[in-house]
Order: sequence, then C-alpha cells, then structure tokens
Amino acid sequence: MSDPDPAYGAIRRDGVLRVGRPATEWLSTGPNGGRQTADHAYNISVPEGWERTDLAAYVGERLERAGFDPAGTTRRGPALLTGVDIDDARGACRGPVTVYATAGISNPAALPIERSHEAADRTDGGDADPLAPDEAAQGQARGTVNVIVGTTRALAPGALENLIAVAAEAKAATLLAETGFPGTTTDAIVVGHDPEGRPAEFSGSGTEVGAATRVCVRDAVRASLQAHYADRDADAPDSVTDATYGVSTDGRAAVFRPPLE
Repeated sequence: MSDPDPAYGAIRRDGVLRVGRPATEWLSTGPNGGRQTADHAYNISVPEGWERTDLAAYVGERLERAGFDPAGTTRRGPALLTGVDIDDARGACRGPVTVYATAGISNPAALPIERSHEAADRTDGGDADPLAPDEAAQGQARGTVNVIVGTTRALAPGALENLIAVAAEAKAATLLAETGFPGTTTDAIVVGHDPEGRPAEFSGSGTEVGAATRVCVRDAVRASLQAHYADRDADAPDSVTDATYGVSTDGRAAVFRPPLE
C-alpha cells in the first residue's frame, strides 16, 4: 500500500515538525496564538528540563536552527511546544482533512466525574469548594498532546473556531479510551483552512469536515501514543499519583438555575 499524499504536507527536521499549505489561515490555542495567515505551522520538541519563558525568541531560534525560519522572516506561522520527541509524531488524512499529533501523558489532567444521582443530591446554590493553588505550571516534562488540523475547505466565519472544539472533543475521547485521562496540563491545538478552497459553512461533527477531523484526530493521537511508549521503559500512568507530573481537578462549583424574568 502506497503512502498517502496529504494536502497539508509535513517535514521533520532537528526536533521540529513543519506542516504546510500555501496561504493557510490558522487559528492557534498555543503560545502567541490567535488567527494568522502563513504557509506553515510548527510543532517543536523541547528538551527535558526545559525552562525557557521567552517563548517567541525560543521558537525563532529553533526554527532558524532547523533551517525553517531564515533571519528576517515575518510570516512565521503558529508554533506549538511539546515534551514529546518529534520522531513520535504521526499524521492521518481523510477527505478534506489532514491531522498531525504528538502525544505523551506524563502530566495527565484528570477530571473526576461523580454519578448523576450523586450530583443531584447536592443543593443548588451551595458554596463552591475553595480553589486549590495554581499548580498547572509544575512539571511539564515529557507530556503534552499537540494536534495540528488542516482542511482544504474554506470555512465560514465561526466554523474555524468550532473546529477547535471538534478536535478537542475527539482528542479527549481518544485519550480517555487509551489512557483514562481526557488530556494533559499543557495540550494545545492549531486548526487551519484554505480561504480559496471549496466553501463549507459548518464544521460540526455531522459535517464532512467535522467527521473527517474526528477520525483523523483519533487515529493520529492513538498512533503517536503507541509510538511514544513503544521504546520507553515506562508505560502511560494509570493514575495522577502514578504519573511523573499531573493534576486532578477535584473541586466543586456552585450550581444554580438562571432566574426567570
């Protein structure tokens, strides 16, 4: 069976994955994120013990070192950072969608869910549990699940933003099935579309773009997880306690019914 020819091609070099299609409009949840038009998006593997905080400068250094970002380049495109080796990146394509993922789960973010009847016993309007100290920045080591999604369709206003939700849902469902966790403390997503492509008004799960995204995210994340742990001494953790790093969001919110006017 021949290798696929994805509409969003990618190259791995010096710890950087470059994903490209000319004049793509990207939307990123990562560092210096937001919406921009550029030919490429990037996923960059950082070394163990990495503690840089000047992220824009660091990204520029890494891209220039890899030969992807010559000095003076202004339209760089979005970049994500990961503790997962870029050799473990995997891609998947279906119809108008291409997805690339890197997945490691050393810093899981658990969200315990009580059963519906237990939640119903709580009093509406009750006090919320006090918030725990912010520990999200602790120990970001060899984890992170990063996903880059590209579609050849030209998405209508709002549909590109919705594609992030579709990809995040698929990522969480896949991770829950494979690891028991919906994500890690540092996950990020980039989505892109072709403004000159065939128009698509919606991107929900019932659309061609949304359905293809769900399938591709599932298969790329699963394949990257398998690659990441194939040659490692340790398996994915069974609990936050077993993980090198991680958090469990155990608090309760104050639940209320909006007033009727």
